[in-house]
Amino acid sequence: MATAKKAAPAKKAAPAKKAAAPAKKAAAPAKKAAPAKKAAAPAKKAAPAKKAAATKAAAPAKKRTPNAAFMKAMTPSAALAAIVGDKPLPRTDVVKKVWEYIKKNKLQDELQKRVINADAKLKEIFGKAKADMFEMTKLINSHLK
Repeated sequence: MATAKKAAPAKKAAPAKKAAAPAKKAAAPAKKAAPAKKAAAPAKKAAPAKKAAATKAAAPAKKRTPNAAFMKAMTPSAALAAIVGDKPLPRTDVVKKVWEYIKKNKLQDELQKRVINADAKLKEIFGKAKADMFEMTKLINSHLK
C-alpha cells in the first residue's frame, strides 16, 4: 500500500509540471525580446564611435607633397610636341594633355575603354596602332628628355 500512495502523488505532480511547462514557454519569448533590446543598445553606442573616427580622419588637413621626379619639367620630342606643345612640362601634365587629346578626338575604344586607337600623331609616339592605357605612360616617357 505504501507504494501505491507514493505512485499516486507522483501522477498528480506530473500534470502540474506539464501545466507549468507551457507557462515557461510563454515566458521564454519575453526573455528573447529582452536580449534583442540589449543588442540594439550597443549598436547605438557604436554609431557615435564611428562618427568620432570619421572626425579624426578628417582632422589631418596636411597636404600631400608630390614627388619631385614627377614634377621636373621635361622637354617633349617633336612627335610628342605635336600633341602637348613644345614647352617643357612635368610628366603628369604631359599625360593629362595626351588624355585630353585622346578624349577630344574620341580615340578610346568603345568596347574596351583601356585600349587607345592611335591616329597618325599617336602612332608616331606609340609605334603601333593600338596601345593599352597602362603602357601608354611608358611609351610617352620614351619621348621625354
